[in-house]
Amino acid sequence: MPPLTLLILLLAALWAPAAAWAEKITIAAAADLKFAMDDVVTAFRQTNPGDEVEVVYGSSGKFFAQIQNAAPYDLFFSADIGYARELAKAGLAASEVRPYAVGRLVLWSASLDARGMTLASLADPRITRIAIANPRHAPYGQRAEEALRAAGVWAQVEPKLVYGENIAQTAQFVQTGNAQVGLIALALALSPELSARGGHALVPERLHQPLEQGFIITRRAAGSALARRFADFSASPPARAVMDRYGFVLPAGTSGR
Repeated sequence: MPPLTLLILLLAALWAPAAAWAEKITIAAAADLKFAMDDVVTAFRQTNPGDEVEVVYGSSGKFFAQIQNAAPYDLFFSADIGYARELAKAGLAASEVRPYAVGRLVLWSASLDARGMTLASLADPRITRIAIANPRHAPYGQRAEEALRAAGVWAQVEPKLVYGENIAQTAQFVQTGNAQVGLIALALALSPELSARGGHALVPERLHQPLEQGFIITRRAAGSALARRFADFSASPPARAVMDRYGFVLPAGTSGR
């Protein structure tokens, strides 16, 4: 047998067991996790180099509907834990519902100094375009509407609103100048990309229901060891440190700080 052929066969034999054991999972993640989850996945890959983790970001409400219709997601990280609980009640989860964070809502702008803003500032006639996520299916949009109503400025602000399909698109509207101010996730405002563009002001939590977030392993991934490993890793100190860095309030347990 020619030496080159022998070498190819040897390399194939060495690679085959690793390929056979490698797994892939697809995660449906709320858009507020865009930067944090990317960092968590990077940390996970350091100890799981042979496995593939793909993350799709979007609206929690849309993912909820897609999973009900057998969308191929192995884990679902929802910005509203209620969606995860509903899927579990429907028998579409292969794990218990695990809380992973509480999100915070902020005012953010790339063109104005948002650091001293309040919701009352949005009634200023000089502010003509304000971005929020679509309240019909995005938890951050629902909380933004609640906060605007509680602050007594909904009637003045509603005609100025532009709606993002999810909280990441909402932030993008502000980044690109399609809105002057946005009600977005603190986790996005703290990202290197957005924090370099503008400051933010926290929206008082008393003005809206908590953004309690939770995840499940879906029924589709009931037999996936990789899905279970990633679920466990998401509660580990390295993962919690990432979430803490992006401003999420963590469940009780080992602090990420």
